[in-house]
Amino acid sequence: MTVTLPADEARRIILRAQGLLGADARRGGAGATLRRLGAVQLDTISVLARSHELVAYARLGAVGRGKVERAYWDVPPRAFEYWCHAACILPLDDWPLYAFRRRAYRERKYRWHEVPPVVDKVLEQVRESGPVTTTELGGAKNGGAWWDWSDSKIAIEWLLDTGQVVCTRRVGWRRVYDLAERAVPAHLLGQDLSDAECVARLARTAGRALGVATRADLVDFLRLKAPHSALLDAALLDGSAGLAPVRVEGWTGRSEQAWADPAALETPPRGRHRTTLLSPFDSLVWDRPRTARVFGFDHRLEAYVPRDKRVHGYFTMPLLASGRLIGRVDPAREGSTLVARQIGLEPGITPGRAAEPLAESLREAAGWVGCDDVRVERVDPALGRALAALIP
Repeated sequence: MTVTLPADEARRIILRAQGLLGADARRGGAGATLRRLGAVQLDTISVLARSHELVAYARLGAVGRGKVERAYWDVPPRAFEYWCHAACILPLDDWPLYAFRRRAYRERKYRWHEVPPVVDKVLEQVRESGPVTTTELGGAKNGGAWWDWSDSKIAIEWLLDTGQVVCTRRVGWRRVYDLAERAVPAHLLGQDLSDAECVARLARTAGRALGVATRADLVDFLRLKAPHSALLDAALLDGSAGLAPVRVEGWTGRSEQAWADPAALETPPRGRHRTTLLSPFDSLVWDRPRTARVFGFDHRLEAYVPRDKRVHGYFTMPLLASGRLIGRVDPAREGSTLVARQIGLEPGITPGRAAEPLAESLREAAGWVGCDDVRVERVDPALGRALAALIP
């Protein structure tokens, strides 16, 4: 039987699944957050902090940044880096589930660059000297533009794609590569899952992390292409993905077919909503069509948009309050001051409603990154006055 969910109920289930509603989300710290989310996206941009740190902060509050780093890159390893929704930190227990993608890269024999002849030499260098960074392999670039990778860099990334080496930690934001046979426990390394088994189990992981999702949401989470998306369809229909069919009232204007974690349907989502700023790469909002469908929020990252064409700012962070996305902040840091360069509210959100959660989120974020002052720049005058009264 297909359950029909009101849109608000689906939204609360999604927030709980994402660790942003209820007390359970804080248990187990950053390591449990990674397991709950299934994937935490990485990105080079760092404003208040790097995105993977912001993801943990959004759920746990002012958790020590060292604890976050250790949850991702510890010894012995508990996570590894690989391609999911994008370049992501993934629970090490999920290593066998990405065999389908490693096989696909091996068969393709090409991704961004032609695989150079030195690949065997680089693999032997890792075998003899690893763990190693790209610098220790001879450097990442040829001296030209950022994509002008050296042969050593191309080779080591190819070995990472195909699973011969793995990254389970970073040093100063540099990947540290080692042989998969040394870094991945034997009981995980020895599992040999078919493509269909990989996709079915990953669909279950994605469905659990998303709470309620359409087929398109699941495809986007895992970035599946044909023929792997066809394997997803089969897993959803035959039940091997372990997700229950549901319909959500009002999604895309009709009761669209969706899928839910059965455990999420057993108890109604209750508890305290998290008030927080979100990384633009947070899995709650990383899928723009889904964010519009669930929250009615047009989420855009403008970091790569020319400055004069930006509407909301360079690294605009959505503001989550009472389970809704009610505004956005473009933050920066100047010494010990957190600067809100621009603040915007969603249509229908009044300054009186937004001021308190905005002030709370700015104060908490400032304290977390070691700032002792907050300065607000571009803002609606009425909201600015309300914030001035709330932020010392």
